Amino acid sequence: MGMQGASHIVWDWNGTLFHDNDAIIGATNAAFAELGLEPITLEQYRALYCVPVPKFYERLMGRLPTDAEWLVMDETFHRYYAEHRVRCGLTEGAEQLLMDWVAGGRSQSILSMYVHDELVPLVRGFGIEPHFIRVDGRTGPSGGSKAEHMVRHVAALAGVDPSRTVVIGDAADDAVAARHVGAKAVLYTGGSHGRASLEEAGAPVVDSLAEAVALAEEIAA
Repeated sequence: MGMQGASHIVWDWNGTLFHDNDAIIGATNAAFAELGLEPITLEQYRALYCVPVPKFYERLMGRLPTDAEWLVMDETFHRYYAEHRVRCGLTEGAEQLLMDWVAGGRSQSILSMYVHDELVPLVRGFGIEPHFIRVDGRTGPSGGSKAEHMVRHVAALAGVDPSRTVVIGDAADDAVAARHVGAKAVLYTGGSHGRASLEEAGAPVVDSLAEAVALAEEIAA
């Protein structure tokens, strides 16, 4: 349960709390290889990434993938990512930030577009699950926006006021999802988007999770 009237953070997982850039780029390039596409760099990924994901592929291919191509790429991406995520860890300083936020009498949760049945044991494996009042991953098809998932997530957070809620994530879509429920957003440059593309989202942009939490505390007060 959320603390009635207290500030709340909805954390993104991939690229935010979980520093998995290497696995993401490797999985993306494995998916591209299935169609004979050239690999991309992290810098290219961060400049071009967007949701829905097929639009990201369109930016690189010059056209939308066909339904058959999308299925192949999506399956390849998730298979590669599952194999390589084991070498990734939490973003530096994340665990202490989570502990300090709860110790201050506030609440937090996770909403990720990573598949729910994979996300929960991954969070649990880092020993941080007790810091969250709810952990939700994606159910249903991949590739879409977080906005509708955010509606369901916030509705399930008993005692949490959306107007005192801040979404912290690494993608412009996190800001879209926050606005969709009347929450605020702080965007972090350490994940899927570069600063330039994040700034277009109209939310504050920071370079560390510590800055993100400090700003969340200020704007959700």
